[in-house]
Amino acid sequence: MRPWTIGPAAAAMLGLAAPVAAAPHPQAEAQALDLGKAAIALRSVRGPGNATPQVAALYKAALVAGGWTDADVAITPVDDTAYLIATWRGSDPKLKPLIVSGHIDVVEAKPADWRRDPFTPVVEGGYLYGRGATDMKLDGTTAVAALIELRREGFRPRRSIVIEFSGDEETVMKTSGLIAEKLNNAELVLNIDGGGGVLDETTGKPLYWTWQGAEKTYADFELNVTNPGGHSSAPRRDNAIVQLAGALGRIGAYHFTPEINPVTRAYFTEAAKYEAPATAAAMRAFAANPADPAAIATLTANYELVGMIGTTCVATMVSGGHALNALPQRATANINCRIFPGHQPADIMAELQRVAAEPAVAFKDVTEGAVPNDASPLRPDFVAAVTKGLAKVYPGVPVFPAQSPGASDSMWFRYHHVPSYGASPFFIKGSDDFSHGLNEREPIANIGPAIDYYLSVFTDLSR
Repeated sequence: MRPWTIGPAAAAMLGLAAPVAAAPHPQAEAQALDLGKAAIALRSVRGPGNATPQVAALYKAALVAGGWTDADVAITPVDDTAYLIATWRGSDPKLKPLIVSGHIDVVEAKPADWRRDPFTPVVEGGYLYGRGATDMKLDGTTAVAALIELRREGFRPRRSIVIEFSGDEETVMKTSGLIAEKLNNAELVLNIDGGGGVLDETTGKPLYWTWQGAEKTYADFELNVTNPGGHSSAPRRDNAIVQLAGALGRIGAYHFTPEINPVTRAYFTEAAKYEAPATAAAMRAFAANPADPAAIATLTANYELVGMIGTTCVATMVSGGHALNALPQRATANINCRIFPGHQPADIMAELQRVAAEPAVAFKDVTEGAVPNDASPLRPDFVAAVTKGLAKVYPGVPVFPAQSPGASDSMWFRYHHVPSYGASPFFIKGSDDFSHGLNEREPIANIGPAIDYYLSVFTDLSR
């Protein structure tokens, strides 16, 4: 048995069900892991020494060796990073392309804090360790290997398949916006940096798999109060800190009107099957009636679910004053919002101004690297393709949509009215998910099933 091949016994040891009736693709599986390890070894972090362009070059070399021409794989430098767009031209140029989307940058990792060097990939106990193992270098290299395998097997797409990797998704998303602008004529986007499967914490068996059909809009609003100040021994009614504090208190106590859309309704209905009785009952009640006060109270009290039922805004930074013995001339705070799809940031800021009820507070939108976006439609062709692909390797595992409280590259495509769906085939336990954290790791038992899933989905959506 090859050391990189995960058979049924090893998969069972990890708690990840072995693929059912799936043909092995040893060359693709080996390439996915080897490329993943090579990519992790490159420190693709924004700032001095950013190796993101080298990761792009690594992926390009693999694609060119797999049958793409040099001209078909473009690497575009942007500031200290770069992005990659590779095109496999379809036989029918009239069809809009299928986009496979990911990113090749990672968040910072300080070696002194890790048990292993974050940029030295290690395979141990069935896991690949290293920064980017989960988010999302192994998933990206598995998709690359699957496309190369599809070409090796002689498949010819009718619809062009474009695989692209942004270079700053974890920070300012400048390349993400540039890519979406360039590819805004796409039919749909498979974002392999979203969605995914959940493993049972006790048995390790697959519980369910979700695809991401929507995400909330990120926004930052700066609140400022200024006044003349003065000597602290002669206090005035218009104290900048007190005025700001009152506004922040009212905002902190405020709850936006709960909302639901087709994606979150389906999620609450299906995910309720895996929750404790009280939470499950609230999820079902909210799906039936988003104005149900008891359901709202239960879900609002659950930090994992409160973001699913509407817009949330929280104070994240505050500063004020300039001397211990002086009245403050300025007080400033930041309110971070995650806006439910369908709303514009300007409308949310106006709502916050009404809630603050303090004329002295000036509001300013200081958001960077985010744009508003609506939920993607529940397209039958996409749903059928991913459901079929997952059933090939994990038959019987429930499949349903979910909405992300955070931001991904899908935001930029949805902004251009291109349907985008998070659709990673990787499964993980919640307790094993260390993306953005210490000692990040990913079960390598995911690789084989993911190759088969990608082969099926890429084929169905590019015919």
